[in-house]
Amino acid sequence: MTLTRPMLALTGAVAVLALAGCGAGGDKAAEAPKTATGSLERLATVAKCDPNIQTDADEIRQALCKSGADEKYVLATFATDRGQREWLNGAKDYGGYYLVGRKWVAVGKQKTVTALRSRLGGTMEEGSAHMNGKPMDGMKGMDGMKGMKGMDGMKGMDGMKGSGSGGG
Repeated sequence: MTLTRPMLALTGAVAVLALAGCGAGGDKAAEAPKTATGSLERLATVAKCDPNIQTDADEIRQALCKSGADEKYVLATFATDRGQREWLNGAKDYGGYYLVGRKWVAVGKQKTVTALRSRLGGTMEEGSAHMNGKPMDGMKGMDGMKGMKGMDGMKGMDGMKGSGSGGG
């Protein structure tokens, strides 16, 4: 019995520490509400958008929304999770910032989508870096033609110095 009490105390202490650890960094979770669900119209209402319906098909419904003076974004709902994922995979090639919920996506500029998250919840995703104006780090071998076979002895290709005769 004396062995059980210390074990219970130890287990309780571990549980308290584990729960305290779960609360760390909770500020970010508090910023976004529970992810919204529902029809395109319901999501638009939560987002405070008067939707301008662009596509009204069985598998996807898509509307153009305005936020503020000129901030526009697209709000889309999908019939299936698979349809949503396929659409996202294709759309991300074009860059952009995506707020993703269950069977819905909002697409727009980073600041617009980030602000929208405070109303709709959801997860932030980002499209291709080359379309978002970010540097493409890690592209080895893209540092010019230094060391390429056949490039040695190409006189006159050093910035076209001189009169353009090509001779050196």
